[in-house]
Amino acid sequence: MPSFDTKLEPDMVKIGHGVDNSKKEIDTRFDFKGTSAQVELKAKEKEIHSTGDSDFQLEQIEAVLYGKLTKQGVVISFLEKKDKIEKLGGDKVRQVYKIRSGIDADNAKKITAAIKNSKLKVQSSIQGDVVRITGKNRDDLQLAIAQLKKDMADLPLSYDNFRD
Repeated sequence: MPSFDTKLEPDMVKIGHGVDNSKKEIDTRFDFKGTSAQVELKAKEKEIHSTGDSDFQLEQIEAVLYGKLTKQGVVISFLEKKDKIEKLGGDKVRQVYKIRSGIDADNAKKITAAIKNSKLKVQSSIQGDVVRITGKNRDDLQLAIAQLKKDMADLPLSYDNFRD
């Protein structure tokens, strides 16, 4: 029985390149000279830390970071900005961006509900942070992918592990 997996998986290599390019631009820009402006990728924690002298500078760093990530082809909705800006020693502040990975329980339930509401002849099952969708033929699975792309446009879902 044909099936495929629906995932929410960021490309960490492209994110790394985007952060590196952001670092280079921050190092060379005149308005960041002599400040504590920096961007750092914590790959194991799946976080990006931006540090600056003020809230305004953090907004400028964010604009640079988003621009460089977009040029790399990273969907910005993978980043989840923490609401609270941390105060560091002196006048430094830090903003943390969490990189979303894996489908959480609420979104998995939304995906399965969207599949059931589509009235297609496919079944969905939640398996950890992946949703597996099975059907009798490929055409139904392709229709399910099209339906998910339409219904879950705010989530950058990827579809892989296609079995026949």
